Amino acid sequence: MTPERTLAILKPDCVRKNLQGEVLARIQRAGFRVLGFKMIRLSPIAAGAFYAVHKGKPFYDGLVEFMSSGPCVPIALEKTNAVADFRTLIGATDPREAAPGTIRKEYADSKGENIVHGSDSPENGGIEVAFFFAERELAENR
Repeated sequence: MTPERTLAILKPDCVRKNLQGEVLARIQRAGFRVLGFKMIRLSPIAAGAFYAVHKGKPFYDGLVEFMSSGPCVPIALEKTNAVADFRTLIGATDPREAAPGTIRKEYADSKGENIVHGSDSPENGGIEVAFFFAERELAENR
């Protein structure tokens, strides 16, 4: 099967807790290849653009405020079945509902501050990777 791309974002709560290394190690142990990795701080405008699909929903303003509250780490990942496998690895959005052993179950504090973002479809994985990374920034590390 052809590998697909997905985007992970280690959110501001992950960075504040200094868990970036631990979460990245778990991602790599699960077989994901890192194609791109950088630490940035999203402006409210950039966070709003990234999460535009949620505009008008009750949690949108809080999400934009949270995602622009501190540094985050977007990571372009590749693996066969990347999107589904990554969503299994991170667990449900609400850590109280996440399966034992998932990243969110072990490290997240709440549904709003849930450590990590993961793309929800292969199509969005490609779009989201392109939001943060130019193609020339992605390393094919096979």
